[in-house]
Amino acid sequence: MTSGTNRILDDLAKLMTDAAGSVQTAGKDLETAVKAQVERWLNSMDVVQREEFDAVREMAIKARDENDELRARLEALEAKLGEKADAE
Repeated sequence: MTSGTNRILDDLAKLMTDAAGSVQTAGKDLETAVKAQVERWLNSMDVVQREEFDAVREMAIKARDENDELRARLEALEAKLGEKADAE
């Protein structure tokens, strides 16, 4: 009787393990499907990806810094020209 009970318990444990594996696989499949659907939805809305946003942001920061430098150089040149015109 003991070996029969052990066999039933072993079969039950195997069945539970297989069921847990199936649930885990189904969960991964659902996660993959949801991610794909969300990505399609975002693409249809023309939403930019984070990497693209960060790249454009860095370009804008660099352009703003260059613009500030050029503005300072231009103001310095205009000041020199103003001094030169006043001296003549």
